[in-house]
Amino acid sequence: MPTKYPLSALRALALHTQGLTASQVSQPAPTLDEMVAQVDSLGCVQIDALQVVQRSHYLVLWSRLGDYSADDLDRLIYDPQHRRLFEGWQHAASIITIADYRYQMPHQRRLREAPADMSASWLAEPGSQELLATVLERIRKEGALRIADFEYDGPQRGSWWDWKPAKNALEHHLAWGDLMISQRHNFQRVYDLTERVLPAWVDVREPSPEARDHFWLEQAFRVLGVCQPGWAADYAFMKRGRAAPLVNNLLQDGVIFEIQAVLQDGKDHSLLVHRQNRQALDQAAELAIMPERTTFLSPFDNLFWARGRDDLLWGFHNVLEAYKPAHTRTWGYFCLAILHRDRLIGRFDPRLDRKNKRLTLKALYLESGIELDERLLSSVATSLQRFMTFHNAVEIVIENSYPQEFADRLETFL
Repeated sequence: MPTKYPLSALRALALHTQGLTASQVSQPAPTLDEMVAQVDSLGCVQIDALQVVQRSHYLVLWSRLGDYSADDLDRLIYDPQHRRLFEGWQHAASIITIADYRYQMPHQRRLREAPADMSASWLAEPGSQELLATVLERIRKEGALRIADFEYDGPQRGSWWDWKPAKNALEHHLAWGDLMISQRHNFQRVYDLTERVLPAWVDVREPSPEARDHFWLEQAFRVLGVCQPGWAADYAFMKRGRAAPLVNNLLQDGVIFEIQAVLQDGKDHSLLVHRQNRQALDQAAELAIMPERTTFLSPFDNLFWARGRDDLLWGFHNVLEAYKPAHTRTWGYFCLAILHRDRLIGRFDPRLDRKNKRLTLKALYLESGIELDERLLSSVATSLQRFMTFHNAVEIVIENSYPQEFADRLETFL
């Protein structure tokens, strides 16, 4: 194998380990088992409330599995008869395989025993301990409840974190592991006792904090395919300094190994690969693994969790501008990246009119240096049609395109 790997091989491996290489042509609808396996292979999938199109966690699976029923994913999370996923905390609020629940437990213990300043301040306020007990007892007696089920006559103060008192109590019990999310009603959380949500077969032997960190960090190396140490820490939602000694341990134990490569900046880099990906790396270098997929990626997609990796592997900078003032946005409110084979070739800012079944691209962008050949245009058009099907849309409108040629030529394939 080469002493210095080409960028094309690194891109292929990074996409392969994320489930983003195979063509979607004639891709059958995934089974429930395949959906669970996809979440498991990614480690977790981030939840976000933005819904100009489908929410991000649904999009992440669509990008990899193609058309499927979002109800099936909900069933795996919230239906007691099918529950194999759950809402936990890893890379922010996330969907995680329930078999990995035990790796939440060290963090839950730390939050209970050593709360952060904001939490400690609230816990010390008069009445907080009584409220914690009252909220838990109500759920124990009445069953699963929403925040709306707790009356509050106090002032509406408006701050993002200035919740009404019962919300604070619910979130503390959730963070400590006393409660889990049993259901969503109009995306509002429904809280229930962990003992009533967690299936009896789940292993609840609590690992040490070190074992927990090792689990998530090693998983990050497997999922990323190829990375710098800091990228794995980012993916595992771990501070880079805290991860550094664990990375050294993984190197010494032969779990990960070092390679040399030239990245998008034209410079030589030392990168790390998990030993389980050695064969795939060699296959990518020999062109036996070739990315063929064209799809669209949420700004919260797992491919973008490692800071700066998109720049160094693809020369592309993923950005979410939803929380910026409108006049400061460069790309748009919720831009999806366009993946075509092994390149990130552009992005678009979508809006779904659910009532009229219309998908609008407020803006469509092509990255500089990308040639608009027929294969690219046909593949993007086909993916847009699949995207419309997933959203039950029957009409598409492209309002702005940069360059205009991109939209003009794309529309001839739609």
